[in-house]
Amino acid sequence: MSGGSGFAGVRRAGLRAARSLVRRARKSQTLTLIALIAVTAAVTALALALPSLIPTAALTIPLLLGGMLLRFRPLVVLTFIALVLGSFVMSGRADGLPKIGFVVTLGVVGWIVLTGAKVRSRLGVQGSRGESMLIELRDILTAQGELPRLPSGWLAEASIRSAGGQSFSGDFVVAATRGEDQLEVALVDVSGKGIDAGTRALLLSGAFGGLLGVVPVEEFLPAANHYLRRQDWDDDFATVVHVAVDLRTGDFEVRTAGHPPAIQFDAWSGRWATRDSDGPLLGLVEKPEFAVNKGQLKLGDALFLYSDGMVETPRRDIGLGTDRLAGHAERLVAHGFKGAAEELVVEIGGPGDDSAIVVIHRQTHPSELPGTCTPPRAAQSGTTRRSPHAVLRQALAGRSRPA
Repeated sequence: MSGGSGFAGVRRAGLRAARSLVRRARKSQTLTLIALIAVTAAVTALALALPSLIPTAALTIPLLLGGMLLRFRPLVVLTFIALVLGSFVMSGRADGLPKIGFVVTLGVVGWIVLTGAKVRSRLGVQGSRGESMLIELRDILTAQGELPRLPSGWLAEASIRSAGGQSFSGDFVVAATRGEDQLEVALVDVSGKGIDAGTRALLLSGAFGGLLGVVPVEEFLPAANHYLRRQDWDDDFATVVHVAVDLRTGDFEVRTAGHPPAIQFDAWSGRWATRDSDGPLLGLVEKPEFAVNKGQLKLGDALFLYSDGMVETPRRDIGLGTDRLAGHAERLVAHGFKGAAEELVVEIGGPGDDSAIVVIHRQTHPSELPGTCTPPRAAQSGTTRRSPHAVLRQALAGRSRPA
């Protein structure tokens, strides 16, 4: 036990020392350059002394390390030294070996490393920090789209799929709660798709997330439009569907800005209805007006917010796409719409466009209704599953019967 714990301690100490060395290397370019020149010289000496064991191609290792740790100018110095030493090593090799070819290959590797360093220098970052920043920005965009935890009796899910399976999407979701009684969700579709719209989506997600739950519900879209107008983008715009739900009564308000309308599932009738609300695209009009569509989510009802990538394709009209979405969602009624967002994005979303959907469901509780009970799992296998609104109808019918 003591030997194992001692080895683990040594390993942790080694990892800490390695991280500390990398941090110092990033701070001190001179120290890093000197260390990499020393490594290059050591590889050269070993290649001359042990030509059968150390290939000359090992000189590419310090070059690649320099691309990760050095800025552009120090990297130019390291590349030049590596080319000189590589040429010197190859000049001492036996005749018949591809000497010029290796020097050219080393030069191409150096050019590739320098090109990457030049791009990163324009961004003001070095090495792999640029990639790390992109990963952090992607994680921030994903975290802002997480829906808040809702009280018992409510289910809310969101799912987004980027065009081509890229990490960034032009569709994003922001959500917030006002106390414990109101939920606000906005589904935004930025012009463009995939990584081309990812930077604008990241900018707007932070701004819209800051507005949501802070400004009054009716002022969210005008404030978002004002922010977008201030960006002075040439031909870029955004569409939004914004919903505010009272979690006590189920009353909701839907407003859209050039976005496909929300659709509501009525558990009592089993029908689907669109919640139309007119409003212009964000960023095009100075003082737009946004109509409101009010409704109520009763027990078993659900509200769907979705982007045009879910319902519209070059070969399919948006109306037909909405019917197809509702038809597929109809199959999920018996499961209470749990996992519906992910399934619908995978099954319905267009592969060539960003797709996003938000499902807000007011759940039923059959076990809490009078005269109903939940049968054991063993008995369920041979019975037909009934939808939640069917259970509610039976329960209410039992209430209304005279004694």
